[in-house]
Amino acid sequence: MAEQVLIQFRADKELKQEVADIYEQLGMDLPTAFRMFMVRSRIVRGLPFEATLPEKKVSVEEAVQAFSELRKQANDLPEFTAEEIEAEIAAARSEKRGI
Repeated sequence: MAEQVLIQFRADKELKQEVADIYEQLGMDLPTAFRMFMVRSRIVRGLPFEATLPEKKVSVEEAVQAFSELRKQANDLPEFTAEEIEAEIAAARSEKRGI
């Protein structure tokens, strides 16, 4: 067995308890969960989950404006019959199969 080391860090008391309760329901304690986190970090050579900044928040007004612009663009598109749509789908499927 590899040499063991003690790892300590500070965390919010309520957060620690909430997380401990979650892991307890999963049948493990915090040290086991943190060891799993570290092993997975080693496997993926980074954080074992996606870590990205949130997208820019869009205001309601911006969303409504974008929706309105998309509706205008959609209104300018030609109408297709059901037969034309089915033919286009069939052609795409044939192309995908290499026929």
